[in-house]
Amino acid sequence: MNQLKLQQLLQQFFIEDIGERDITSETIFLDNEWATGTFTAKEDGVLAGMDIITTGYHLLHSHINVTLYKRDGEQVKKGEVIAIASGPVAPLLTGERVILNLLQRMSGIATLTHQAVTILNSSHTRICDTRKTTPGLRMLEKYAVVCGGGYNHRFGLYDGVMIKDNHIAFCGSITKAVQAVRKKLGHMVKVEVETETKEQVLEAVQAGADVIMFDNRTPDEVREFVSLVPKSIVTEASGGITLENLAEYGATGVDYISLGMLTHSAAALDISFNLQ
Repeated sequence: MNQLKLQQLLQQFFIEDIGERDITSETIFLDNEWATGTFTAKEDGVLAGMDIITTGYHLLHSHINVTLYKRDGEQVKKGEVIAIASGPVAPLLTGERVILNLLQRMSGIATLTHQAVTILNSSHTRICDTRKTTPGLRMLEKYAVVCGGGYNHRFGLYDGVMIKDNHIAFCGSITKAVQAVRKKLGHMVKVEVETETKEQVLEAVQAGADVIMFDNRTPDEVREFVSLVPKSIVTEASGGITLENLAEYGATGVDYISLGMLTHSAAALDISFNLQ
């Protein structure tokens, strides 16, 4: 993760939660009262966002020491201690909720991604995310997908062209849309086209798309469409794909399967923080 951006995000989140001050912790504890807090996994999963503990607490107080026992991408078992933080009691408690919220959210995404990759069990097809992320958390959530063994799709509207059904409808055709893009963008920008029919797939191939996505198609349709696309063009399946039917899509030969659920439907991994 980009450390500068991570610090900026954490500062924003702390300001939202703390406001002017933590009136509970600051009125109960003195500055010279110190303690040790333990982060413990309450269920099995895959971790992501461990650096948030260190970076977050260092932003709040320079004398808080953090020891990490696990790294991002590592599996954790229920009951395992993943980190310990020692320092003044007040800032330890002040930062607890923001740090836990992010750590649990990211680890939940990493865990779900790992589950999808395990179910897919493919040496060819890759699992990737989408732009269906929480506003403000995209960098963190997409990083969590990678920690779980997945891959990132485009990060935003700025780093890759994706010509979807509405673009095609108002432009007139796939060919016209691709030509319009090629006239204005350089060779470093990839062009992806969303398709739903055999005719659209063939048109996207002829138009020179770099990536062709098969949207809301059955496994049999995806298998047929893949056979129509030259190996030089990357293929992607998306829409209507769940953990239950994921293996069927993996058997189609498609290069990527993009899953919005990795970031919009992941349950937070249960992690606790307790002072000793």
